[in-house]
Amino acid sequence: MLDTMWVIITGALVFFMNLGFAAVESGFARQKNSVNILSKNFIVFAVSSLGFLVLGWGLMFGDGNGFIGLKGLFMVGGADNSPAVGDAYQGVYSAISWTGIPLWAKFFFQLVFCGTAATIVSGAVAERIKYISFIIFSLLLTMFIYPIVGHWIWGGGFLYNLGMYDFAGGTVVHSVGGWAALTGAIILGPRLGKYTKDGKIHPIPGHSMSLATIGAFVLWLGWFGFNPGSTMAAAPQSIAHIVVTTNTAGIVAILTATATSWIVIGKPDLGMSINGLLAGLVAITPACAYVSVPSALIIGAVSGIIVVLSVMFFDKIKVDDPVGAISVHLVHGVLGTLFVGLFAQDGIGGVAIPNGLFFGGGWGLLKSQAIGVAAVGGFVAAASIVGWVAIKYTLGLRVSAKEEIEGLDVGEHGNEGYPNFVTNDISYELEALDAAEMKYAAGSVPVEKAVPVVVSPDVIASGSKLTKIEIITKQGRFESLKNELDKIGITGMTVTNVLGYGLQGGRTEFYRGVELDTHLLPKVKIEIVVSKVPVRLVIETAKKVLYTGNIGDGKIFISNIENVIKVRTGEEGFEALQDVE
Repeated sequence: MLDTMWVIITGALVFFMNLGFAAVESGFARQKNSVNILSKNFIVFAVSSLGFLVLGWGLMFGDGNGFIGLKGLFMVGGADNSPAVGDAYQGVYSAISWTGIPLWAKFFFQLVFCGTAATIVSGAVAERIKYISFIIFSLLLTMFIYPIVGHWIWGGGFLYNLGMYDFAGGTVVHSVGGWAALTGAIILGPRLGKYTKDGKIHPIPGHSMSLATIGAFVLWLGWFGFNPGSTMAAAPQSIAHIVVTTNTAGIVAILTATATSWIVIGKPDLGMSINGLLAGLVAITPACAYVSVPSALIIGAVSGIIVVLSVMFFDKIKVDDPVGAISVHLVHGVLGTLFVGLFAQDGIGGVAIPNGLFFGGGWGLLKSQAIGVAAVGGFVAAASIVGWVAIKYTLGLRVSAKEEIEGLDVGEHGNEGYPNFVTNDISYELEALDAAEMKYAAGSVPVEKAVPVVVSPDVIASGSKLTKIEIITKQGRFESLKNELDKIGITGMTVTNVLGYGLQGGRTEFYRGVELDTHLLPKVKIEIVVSKVPVRLVIETAKKVLYTGNIGDGKIFISNIENVIKVRTGEEGFEALQDVE
């Protein structure tokens, strides 16, 4: 009974990690995509649970050959064959008969691991994938791809017989999710505006580091179920050892990731610290029962350094991963699996295993680990590519460019995570995108270009009066407008985020199935006071930048200013504008 309770409780902790992933991913994403991220993380566990129940469990643990389970395939069919049932062999799941807990306790614990693999993919493809396409791929991953790999290692398959070890899923869970995430990110292409036309990286910050930090703490807590729960028995010595090795790798990785970002970037970046924690926890996952605490310290230290460099590397080669999932789960799932071959010590955590290279075991274990990494990588990458491409040419993978810029919350779900809240939208406008970016966007519609405006020489004539120009337009147009105004000599302005609506009348949203008229739309108001720069030049420049021919391009208001007084010096009129204009 105690074994069963231990497995159910730790399984519940692993299930709770779904909240951690949802919080981390939504925090690292922009506000306009928060509902989409949360919804994906919410539905993915339901999808993976169904797929694993209907077929995945049988493919993974059913008796079969070295590559796939062939018995007890559908709806967890077949009697349990654990020792608790009796001496006679009654079941079809011999690979997991080593633990004496009931069949459904085994199933639940393995189910939450399956769900974790699918959740990893969500962050790497965030902010541009179609909701239905993500659901379909998640079903393919958890019903077929994940169980087949699981059978190879945990289900008595050929990698198990080869002598590969993966205690809590560095390869089975994290590498599988990581390979699927990498192929998805490559096939989808980067988010619009992520890379400038000259190839430079355009940072796209997430909307809430608070939410991301909360998610990291939830995941940290969940890992104390993920790793020690994999004993699938209340074994005090092993559990205590695994808890300490797990925590040690995580905390040291935080420190080295923070230090690395401080040295390389110039500041102790919180996002890198969070990814450092997760990288350390992933890297220790396959090795947690097989290595000493000092070895866990080294594993964590190395992981914290590598994750920072890895995030920057994938950015540099234009693999756009909004949350760093590929660097955390794929890179460190692979490294952690190889670390077993380097640091393993027989009996160190109450578990028998050949010694690793650094402890006199030679190259044998490391070779088995490397073969496992290569076999799983080749299969999952190939299978994922087939899945992604099949979905791309049937349902389509990517939302339209218009929907991506406006946000997936309204486009895919019809509501927002933060209704009536205003934040800066750093997305490039459609007309600013080049062909290389546009080719990734499915269903893109042509956008009317602004008609160039030629300002006649008489407009450039200097004036002496003070004029205030107020421009109200969409938030996403601010950067382009500011750049053009700079070119004509406007170097000072006041910018305010505002809410409002005009003829466009807001947009329709839904809350719990009820239509909601959202009249107040986020806008930006730019205020400029000019004297020497001609008013008409400012007007024509703004019109040129803002015009698309669609409702919502904005308005320009002109008013006379009686006087301007600089408080610090007492100067008035044009002289008072010298540090503004």
